Amino acid sequence: MESKPTSDAGPRRREGDRRSKKDAATDGERPGDWAARSGDRRDGRPRRERGERERSGRRERGGEEGGPRRERSDQRERGERGERGGRNRDRSERRGDRPERGERGRRGREIPPPVPKEPAPPPPPVPEGPFPEAFEVLGLSPAVLAGIRESGYETPTEIQRKSIPIVLEGKDVVGASQTGTGKTAAFALPTLTRLGVPGEFRCLVLEPTRELAAQVVEQFEKYGKHTGIRSLLVHGGVGYDRQRKGLQRGVDVVVATPGRLLDFMSDGTADLSGIEVLILDEVDRMLDMGFLPDVRRIVERTPNARQTLFFSATMPPQIQNLADFALKDPASVEVGVRFSPAETVSHFMYPVAGDQRQELLMEILKRTHFNSVMIFTRTKMQADQLFSALQQEGEYKAAVMHSDIRQTERERALKGFRDGEFEVIVATDLAARGLDISGVTHVINYMVPENSEDYVHRIGRTGRAQKEGDAFTLFSAEELPNVESIERLIGQKIERRKLDDFAYKYTTVLNNEDRAKAILTGRAKKKGGGRRRR
Repeated sequence: MESKPTSDAGPRRREGDRRSKKDAATDGERPGDWAARSGDRRDGRPRRERGERERSGRRERGGEEGGPRRERSDQRERGERGERGGRNRDRSERRGDRPERGERGRRGREIPPPVPKEPAPPPPPVPEGPFPEAFEVLGLSPAVLAGIRESGYETPTEIQRKSIPIVLEGKDVVGASQTGTGKTAAFALPTLTRLGVPGEFRCLVLEPTRELAAQVVEQFEKYGKHTGIRSLLVHGGVGYDRQRKGLQRGVDVVVATPGRLLDFMSDGTADLSGIEVLILDEVDRMLDMGFLPDVRRIVERTPNARQTLFFSATMPPQIQNLADFALKDPASVEVGVRFSPAETVSHFMYPVAGDQRQELLMEILKRTHFNSVMIFTRTKMQADQLFSALQQEGEYKAAVMHSDIRQTERERALKGFRDGEFEVIVATDLAARGLDISGVTHVINYMVPENSEDYVHRIGRTGRAQKEGDAFTLFSAEELPNVESIERLIGQKIERRKLDDFAYKYTTVLNNEDRAKAILTGRAKKKGGGRRRR
């Protein structure tokens, strides 16, 4: 029979227990080892509970010989093993002795039955089809999704559905799509998700023009409103101080034009050593504008371990040289037919004598119901002359945009056109690339663009976001080769139109384009030096 400790031994044993526990913690021993050595807690349970179990065991076995001693021996062996699982098994055994829910417990109290849990809601169904039909299943962060919802967008476009998952994987991308298909969001949304939280200068976006750069930084700020990601616009035409302070203060995303960025790189203000994502937007336009050497210098200053994204409405063969230089095993994302305008745009060609072009334009404006019109010219001088004529007409609120206009005036003109202050804007091809202006119902080409691809960019200002639009082009006999080049590029014959009751001057292109082409061909042969008649 086990002897009880004296009254003096009790406190000393409790002190010993505390010392044993401390030693076990410092020596890396398990709690079970300490419980096995402790006289008061041989199996990790208080003596009172162990005594109750021993007495109940004797009662159940009716005084079976060696019962309590065998039970204590088993408990001591489990304690000596010092395994955490042993204590857990003891607890589960004790739980197994408890009555079932709904029965009466040890004190006669009825144990209430368990309250059934509500089933968890099923996960949202993944849309069927080759590409997701909702932003929520593309892998974007909750903060970015909140920005999308506040912007009023619900369904991603095709270029977004194809590009976003690839960009989120960290792969390089070459993207080509028709203008007005959501290309900016296709790289902005996954980039904001990848950046995650505010940090340092990690993302650089290069744009060919100030207007495009301003538009892109606006998109980053709108979609990243809840992310804390900071964006900065860097471009020429304005002072350096504000942009320099922004770079020194610290930002996550810089949207820049090449020239001004190189200035900040030269004086050490812009450090590209931490760039994780490099985005070249409207790459073909940057090459056309002669930015290829500048772009190469910028790319060379970025880390090799970066992600590079190319996005452009058109992808001419010349872009391959830059792609080979900057990209590593890029994924190609192409939406629609290259150089193909949106199907929501209706095309019409208006033949006219060269010296009657302005008169015909004014008559078209008078006979056309429109909300807002963009008129494109080839030169800055034409834009200024046409703007003056519209002001003299007095019927239209007009503005003008080209590279000689001061930046503040260009921004005011663009904002006024978006807000409805101006209903007509006259511009060179400066405004033909990427500007997202909603509600443009008509685009008028005052002259046929010399570059067929520019036609696609110009008319891309209307018919955006599945809205219908009209594209009018005025052309003379001398511009017939350009017209045919455009038709070959877009793969369709453009309808010719004439205004009723308009006093046209005679020109062969009005009634007989074939004859007009024959005349042009004859002139070309004479210039090229044909056989002289004797």
